[in-house]
Amino acid sequence: MNIITELFMLLAIIIYSYLEALVRLFIPVKRKAVSGEIVLITGAGHGIGRLTAYEFAKHKSKLVLWDINKHGIEETAAKCRKLGASTHAFVVDCSKKEEIYSMIDKIKKEVGDVTIVVNNAGAVYPADLLSTKDEEITKTFEVNILGHFWIIKALLPPMMKKNHGHIITVASICGHGVIPYLIPYCSSKFAAVGFHRALTSELAAMGKNGIKTSCLCPVFVNTGFTKNPSTRLWPVLETDDVVRKLMDGILTDKKMIFVPSYLNLCLVLEKFLPERALAAINRVQNIQFEAVVSYKHKKN
Repeated sequence: MNIITELFMLLAIIIYSYLEALVRLFIPVKRKAVSGEIVLITGAGHGIGRLTAYEFAKHKSKLVLWDINKHGIEETAAKCRKLGASTHAFVVDCSKKEEIYSMIDKIKKEVGDVTIVVNNAGAVYPADLLSTKDEEITKTFEVNILGHFWIIKALLPPMMKKNHGHIITVASICGHGVIPYLIPYCSSKFAAVGFHRALTSELAAMGKNGIKTSCLCPVFVNTGFTKNPSTRLWPVLETDDVVRKLMDGILTDKKMIFVPSYLNLCLVLEKFLPERALAAINRVQNIQFEAVVSYKHKKN
């Protein structure tokens, strides 16, 4: 096939894809069943992870819950059991590779092969770069991205064998745009978005289309990890609203889940704006949260 023919076919596919997307706006997408699926959720002792566990419990999935906080993970597990879900809770530090590998071996023996994983555990240390401790930078990357590598490397072989599974990466709008006083966090979330996109591409290249991938990218969420967040242009989201969007995206196999959904359009427009205009938008946004600046606590 010559290049001209291939280009015409590419144009036809692009047009068809846009028409298909337009039609889907008016036709409900079929939602898949997750009953009986073994679901691993990291960072399940609080916030998005906790409420996501509740949602999967309502769908009668078999839950494996991780968190570094023993009290938090036990509370989540107790509620999931009340909702009727078989639940296994473990205290796990997602910054420690060997602990991850050891725990996944244990889960395979005691529970079975995980078919859905929600990589939600996260770390954030709001501060200017010079005020951020070296160990805080290391911890941010260990939890927010390196942990994803170790977890997926350990869980992927059975998924590949069966060509079945779903890998969910909880990232952030900070994986697409930057915010001052969050340099390590933004950098790690850029890496998480890149991990999701590269993994998606690699699975497609290997013909493993039965393994689905999704990436959650919300704006500020009121989980308590970032204190007193506010902005003029974006809402500060409540956790239950984000989790509803996340579950809808998982059940419909949506690749990129922006919350609110219009962020996708904003990010596209941003690519065409001059630098001066972007700087003006940032000033208007007036993003604020508590951060350590020059070793003193004050608002950004």
